[in-house]
Amino acid sequence: MDIFMNKMKASVKSRKTSLKRKENTIMSPQKKKPCFNQIKEVLPKENIYHTFKDPGEIYSFRASLLSWYDKNKRELPWRRMAMSESNLNKRAYAVWVSEIMLQQTQVATVIDYYNKWMLRWSNLQDLAKATLEEVNQMWSGLGYYSRGKRLHEGAQKISSEFKGEMPRNAEELQKLLPGVGRYTAAAIASIAFGEVIGVVDGNVTRVLCRTKAIGADCTSPTVTEALWMLANTLVDLVRPGDFNQAMMELGATVCTPKAPLCAECPVQTHCRAYQQVINEREIVSKRLLGNTTSQIISTPDIEECGGGGNCPLCLPEKEPWVSGLGVMNFPRKPTKKPPRIEHTLTCVVTRRRDNDDTEEYFLVQKPNSGLLAGMWEFPSILLETEVKEKKQKCIIFDRLTELMGNLVTDTHLQNIGEVVHMFSHIHQTYLVYSNSFSDASGDTVMQEDREQPCFRWVSEAEFYQSAVPTSMKKIFRLFKHSSVNEKQLAKGDKLQCGSQKHEGKQKGRKRRASKEVHGRQLSINSFFQPAAIKPL
Repeated sequence: MDIFMNKMKASVKSRKTSLKRKENTIMSPQKKKPCFNQIKEVLPKENIYHTFKDPGEIYSFRASLLSWYDKNKRELPWRRMAMSESNLNKRAYAVWVSEIMLQQTQVATVIDYYNKWMLRWSNLQDLAKATLEEVNQMWSGLGYYSRGKRLHEGAQKISSEFKGEMPRNAEELQKLLPGVGRYTAAAIASIAFGEVIGVVDGNVTRVLCRTKAIGADCTSPTVTEALWMLANTLVDLVRPGDFNQAMMELGATVCTPKAPLCAECPVQTHCRAYQQVINEREIVSKRLLGNTTSQIISTPDIEECGGGGNCPLCLPEKEPWVSGLGVMNFPRKPTKKPPRIEHTLTCVVTRRRDNDDTEEYFLVQKPNSGLLAGMWEFPSILLETEVKEKKQKCIIFDRLTELMGNLVTDTHLQNIGEVVHMFSHIHQTYLVYSNSFSDASGDTVMQEDREQPCFRWVSEAEFYQSAVPTSMKKIFRLFKHSSVNEKQLAKGDKLQCGSQKHEGKQKGRKRRASKEVHGRQLSINSFFQPAAIKPL
């Protein structure tokens, strides 16, 4: 009987464990990351140091933050549209565009691009009708060009598959729209549709890590899920969109990465990192007053969270609190991987237009995938190894011949300098050359050849109107600068040559005058000059 009962208990226990695992899998927003229940299991049960357990504290945090936001928020065009636009699809589109543009880009840079974008494509349908070339042209200079491409693809998908209706919640937004991740989906859903869901971006991460003293690597799955749990716990039930914007605004303007304005922080009383700064000041004061060591030790430490040194959210033992950093001890990020170093040969090819003698420049379109997809550039080729200038010229000449046929010559091919440009993961050095045609030749390349990229000849004005990346604009400025210097040098050589001829004429005149002086009548003044003493 006992053996039977033991088997029954084991079976029931195994069944409960299986059901619990299944429930956790369903609740998890991303299967590869631990869900909220798993986070709670990782932390000690008695540990409330890194969480908001008291409803009163949560209410106080919300009220203080929203009150501050209402008084201090920046007036931004996408916020005005989110507040004034009654059409949900237009409102969501306006938020979507702003959130995509603001990824890895500062607000001050985005404002002008956003206003121009919305003026040209005020709704999803307008954007869906645009070409990728037009989108790239509008995005030029904003960086991370794949963002604009994904935005364009998303607009086309919504127009064709969903009849222009934006998905109404974060789950559907993330699932259906290309380029929309967990944060962007939550931001659109909360701001445009009022869904009660928190957001976690770089600014919110900094605020939460300092508020709850989360010092572990903020990019790790455990910390990431803990931050999302905190964000969803804190978000205001009535004003979720405003609350999320307030969190981001706080991180952008007050709780900044460097030189944070803790004295102006509306949630200062909830910040454990700031409390540690106050504790350190008290310790210094006690030492100055000569208090005993026992009194000093009684001051609680920032890492005393009840985890017994095993807390996955505390500062790591190898990287403890640094007094000089203060609240900037949080968040902790892993050391960035150094960017890949690349060298690329680039050639600015010019010609003169037949009808008006305008200088034109040869551009090639990049493939529709990869870095700077679909953008226009000067003929370029990535170097696999370092080569000397003579070899570089051969490589450039071969590339130009491949693109433009046998009309290419190396008579005017010359090195004009280097341009360094930093991508997010690449340290790119462009080795820049120039070459020119004497006439309007160069149109003989067969565009029908599928292996050859698309090309075009453009004027300077057309160059700046094209979808060219910032790196190419830097190269063009170098070319124009070198051209001006060449003209000035050429002009200087002519002036110098002319002055030398003038000096030669003057010397000739003086020699002729000295010869003629003996053959003409002397002036009266010459009789009163002392006679020259001849050497013995």
